[in-house]
This record gives sequence, structure tokens and C-alpha cells, in this order.
Amino acid sequence: MKDFYSLSEVADMLGTTKETLRRWDKSGKLTPVRPPINNYRVYRSKDLEQFEKIGFMFKEQIQVKDEFPLKRYTSIELFAGAGGLALGLEKAGLSNILLSEIDKNACETLRKNRPEWNVVEGDVAEIDFTPYKGKVDVITGGFPCQAFSYAGKRLGFEDARGTLFFEFARAVKETQPLICVGENVRGLLQHENGKTIEGMISVLDELGYDVMSPRLLKALFYRVPQKRERVLLVGLRKDANLKFEWPLESNEIFTVRDVLKRGKLYPTDVPLSLGQAYPKNKREIMELIPPGGYWRDLPIDLQKNYMKGSFHLSGGKTGMARRISWDEPCLTLTCAPAQKQTERCHPEETRPFTVREYARIQTFPDDWEFAGPLTSQYAQIGNAVPVNLAEAVGKAIIRTLNSCYRNNQQQQITQKAYPTQAICNIGLEAVIV
Repeated sequence: MKDFYSLSEVADMLGTTKETLRRWDKSGKLTPVRPPINNYRVYRSKDLEQFEKIGFMFKEQIQVKDEFPLKRYTSIELFAGAGGLALGLEKAGLSNILLSEIDKNACETLRKNRPEWNVVEGDVAEIDFTPYKGKVDVITGGFPCQAFSYAGKRLGFEDARGTLFFEFARAVKETQPLICVGENVRGLLQHENGKTIEGMISVLDELGYDVMSPRLLKALFYRVPQKRERVLLVGLRKDANLKFEWPLESNEIFTVRDVLKRGKLYPTDVPLSLGQAYPKNKREIMELIPPGGYWRDLPIDLQKNYMKGSFHLSGGKTGMARRISWDEPCLTLTCAPAQKQTERCHPEETRPFTVREYARIQTFPDDWEFAGPLTSQYAQIGNAVPVNLAEAVGKAIIRTLNSCYRNNQQQQITQKAYPTQAICNIGLEAVIV
């Protein structure tokens, strides 16, 4: 734990803006060190302990021992993309037996890196999952937000038909895994005033799953140098008596420097690779932006010319003409690093991040290759779940499955024989020792 945190770090940790922190200073809610240290506004760690959402940062780090799988646990993933979630789960110890993805370039990425994976390319609605019933422990999927047509106060399985979440729920219904995990963007929590996620919980409940309260995970706290957030929806099969504990956050925050340079996250500097370039007029503008700066750092006449009508609109629009700093986590990566609304400029060189830099910020390994044209590679990476975040979730899943396996094995030993029907389907392959 550090004694002081910068204005930028505190804003990232709390998920707020620098402007909000400055307002808090005026209101007395949070006061920085005075006078500033080296002309930088910083905050004492003891003054940050008042915020419940980051309280773990200032406590002694609880060490949870990683568990190796006690047997082969299997998973199926829908909407697999370029494999960020699948790779993280694999690193944790899960074995993929099917990955569904409709984008041909993403499928080629998966096949190129893991030829042994069963990648099913095409519309997920055409996949019959019934052959996997009783053979899969975990179903995962990053389905998009889609509104439901409400037939009544409580949404049922058939009411979700026509959405991609329905296909996720259908896979769960047809395979009956012990655990199902849906992941999505933060906006899912407020989509349709919360009705969408309520409907998803209702459907999974009907299918026989206790759904934990949705959790917003900040990748920042899971060894990912990026201000990315993902909502996780975890369902536990009711008849399996499972207990799931969310992965613990790390109190170590990594920056762009940590991920692009040799250090704790990678043993070498980021490899050279292809990347997009700015056109001449964009480059001339971006040359004027300092590390950590954005369009408001331009002269006023250039601000108005660059922003056009957006100049007079409310909101910070901090992603526009944005140059990332070495000493902060990156803004959430998008599908295109050079578009006007989502610039992600290199800290020193006046260019967007390259493909390999993009991949590192998402914590992909350097040997994970991406297929397709450059625009598709950026999109695949930008849409992915950060690998380190996925691994942390995977380890939590492994702990849950191991606990179930131990309990089931103990029951078998106590009964001196295999039960007619095991409590956990993973116990069906158990051998009494």
C-alpha cells in the first residue's frame, strides 16, 4: 500500500472524474495534501479509507491460495470472440469443449491459437446442445444487451425468445451445467431501467439456478492496466448446493508503462507490430496533446474547430483527442483506436496503439495471434474480456467446483458406495480412494 495517490489514480479507483474530485475538495468531502507534492495534487491513503468501494486497498491483502482442478472440469462458451474469456478460464484450469462464434475472423483466431479447441462457426441458434447434457460443468457467454417483450410481471424462458440471451439460456437448459456465467458491459445494470437484467435472473431461476446478485468488476483491480468494467451474472444449480465467492481484488494497480515495458506483467518490452496511423490533419492536432491530455489541452480556436458542434455540448468527452499517459491505466479499449470519439494515442509517439500494444493492454500473451484485416484485429481485441480478469474469475469457479467435488466424494465415502444419482455431475467420474 502506498502513502499517497495521485488525482488520476484516485479518480480511476473510485470510478469518477478529476473534476468531481476537485469539487469534493471545495466541499470538504475529500481534501488533497497541501501544499501539492512536486506540484501534483495527491491524497493520503488514510483519507481514502472512508470510501467503501476501495476499502480493500488499504487493508492487509488476503492471500487466497490458487487451487488446481481436482479433476477435468469442462466448459462451453457462447459468443467467444477472440478468446479472452476462454483463454483466462483455460489458464485457471477449465477445459473448453465447445466455443461458439459467428465472426469468421474471430473463429480463425481461435483455431490458429488453439487447433485442438472445438470452434463452431455460425449462428448459435443452430447449435444443438443436448448431446452435452451432464458432460459440461460451466457455461459462459457474453451476450449483448437486448430488450425483452414482457408478457407479465415475471419473465419466463419462452418470453426471452428472439434475443441472444435466450440462446445462452437455452444452452443452460439443454446441458444443465453446475455453473453458468454471463458477462456484459456496465450498461446492462440500467438497461430498460433494470428490467432486462431482472428478466435474465427470472429466466435462470425458472431453469433451476440461484442467481447471485450481479457484480460489477473493475479490471483495474485484477492485474489489468485498463479502466474497463464488466458485469458478471453467476447462476448456481439449485440441486448442487454450491457456494461461489467472488475473486478478491488486488491492491496493486498497473499502468500503461507496466504493460508495454518489461516488468511484473511481461518479461520483455512489447513486440513491434502493425497498427493504424493518423491522417495528416489528425496527427497535427494530436502532436499538441500532452500525455494524459485531451482536446481541452488544445488552444481554444483549435478546440472549437476540432470539436465542431460538440464544443458547446455538456459532458467532458474525455476520450476525444486523448493521449494516454505512461503513468495511468489506459482508458477502456474500443473496437477502433483512431476514431474521433475513441482516440487512444500512444504516450510518446503520435499514433494509435498498435495491435500488439492493444493486446497487451487486454493482457493477452504475446504469442496469441489475431486473424483477419487490421480493423478486425482491433475489433476482436477491443471486444474481448481481459485475460487476467477472466483468469481471476476462472480461479473462483475452480474453487467452487473443487469444493463440490470434495463434498460429493466425502458423501460417497460415507455411504460406502456410489449413490444412484450424484449430487454434482462432476462426481459421476469420481474414484473413491
